[in-house]
Amino acid sequence: MPVTQEEFRAALSRFPSGVTVVTTKDAEGRLHGITVSAFNSVSLDPSLVLICIDRSTGSHAAISESGIFVVNILSSEQAELSERFAAMIPNKFDGVEHSLNEHGLPVLSNCIANLECRVRNIGDGGDHTIFVGEVENVSVNEGDPLVYFRSNYRVIGA
Repeated sequence: MPVTQEEFRAALSRFPSGVTVVTTKDAEGRLHGITVSAFNSVSLDPSLVLICIDRSTGSHAAISESGIFVVNILSSEQAELSERFAAMIPNKFDGVEHSLNEHGLPVLSNCIANLECRVRNIGDGGDHTIFVGEVENVSVNEGDPLVYFRSNYRVIGA
């Protein structure tokens, strides 16, 4: 008997994950961002990461068009950014502190890490697409991570 979506979600909620916001831009230069917990490292040499993006989102189309994205790993003090980029609101970047990298992609400020990536491989992930990105630039800052566990934000202290 197949697993229901509710059973699957309940099981996955028991796995704590870090919280990221993936940012990019589309062909017209509009900025896009989406909260993503489906993020993993893949390889050290070359430096590869993967993200899984719902096919129905504007961010999916923008990453597909541009072939570049930034993974912004949120700090324990950035739960509001996670909520903002998870919401279906226009102008997600209004009032959000960020800079633009050399490709014009938004890099969120005050994150514990930012990884600027170029799409290297694309795979089928059911209702999501698996984008494997080669990391071209990183910035690393101090701070504690924002963690998501059992449908709530958690903080891991030092």
